[in-house]
Amino acid sequence: MGLFGKKESGEFGVTNTDSEAISSLIDKSMSITGTISFKGKARIDGTITGNIEGEHLILSETGKINGNVQSISFNCFGTIKGDILANTVIARKNCSIHGRLEATSLTVEPGAALDGEIKAASKEVHPANEKQLLQSTHTAKAPVLLKTHG
Repeated sequence: MGLFGKKESGEFGVTNTDSEAISSLIDKSMSITGTISFKGKARIDGTITGNIEGEHLILSETGKINGNVQSISFNCFGTIKGDILANTVIARKNCSIHGRLEATSLTVEPGAALDGEIKAASKEVHPANEKQLLQSTHTAKAPVLLKTHG
């Protein structure tokens, strides 16, 4: 599934946020340092140094985050160095995730790279309530380095 709703063969399913309009965009020529909070759906094509909290986040192929992400859904095509706390995480082909990842639902496409600790929550959580997530998780004790080739 592409960003604009055109289904391509071989890619994983669709979330209900795919048809929603993007309410915020950080252009690839932009670099921001600081904390970002947003509502709705945001797309990052540029570089963020700092933490991000919001509802539905897309990190494009050119996007980079050096900080933590807390969201309902996180669709990662780019590179993140930091922790992720979300209900749904989709690690797309060629993305790179370095850090702790906690999610209720995790999809990893062939070609995605994950380096860090992964926790799968046993029930849906609200990212703003991290204590609830930490109390209802199952931990993979070994460090994970996952690189799939398609």
